[in-house]
Amino acid sequence: LWRVVTKWAVRVVGGIAALYAVLILLFSFVPPPINLYQIGESWRLGGIEKDWVSWEEIAPVMGRSAVAAEDANFCNHWGFDMAAIREAIEAGSNRGASTISQQVVKNVFLWHGRSWVRKAMEAVLTPVVELVWSKQRIVEVYLNVAEFDEGVFGVQAAAQHHFGVDAKDLSAVQAARLAAVLPDPKGRSAS
Repeated sequence: LWRVVTKWAVRVVGGIAALYAVLILLFSFVPPPINLYQIGESWRLGGIEKDWVSWEEIAPVMGRSAVAAEDANFCNHWGFDMAAIREAIEAGSNRGASTISQQVVKNVFLWHGRSWVRKAMEAVLTPVVELVWSKQRIVEVYLNVAEFDEGVFGVQAAAQHHFGVDAKDLSAVQAARLAAVLPDPKGRSAS
């Protein structure tokens, strides 16, 4: 019985790993269609606003603003900001130390909420995403799946919702305001 259980457990884990590997490769060039959180919010709110745009259709200042606001060491790490993690542990605070890469993994492949299982899966998937995707692709996906207001997902929908412009036409001030809401999109407003 123990051998059979072990054999099936290995198959299940292997199948899950293969599924994530395929999704990571696929989403390295195809936009992720929707995620679990967006499905939940769509159901709860009766719909969501979201509109994918390519990297070329996003004002360069928006990418810089998001990185500056959310993960200043983004270009210098491989998915985990160890200094920020150590600071959060030493401070004993509930302050997060998640990088943009970790947030992309959570938003695209996993679920929201605090659990050791999700954090463990995030810890396994983040380096794989960092290995397969470029830094530019990570920021592009992040800006397209992040929530900028209740039920408003992605920088294009946010630019239209808050300022009535396309993501490519965001000014530096508008980009900074959008980036400022990212830690708490339901508690802050860019407009």
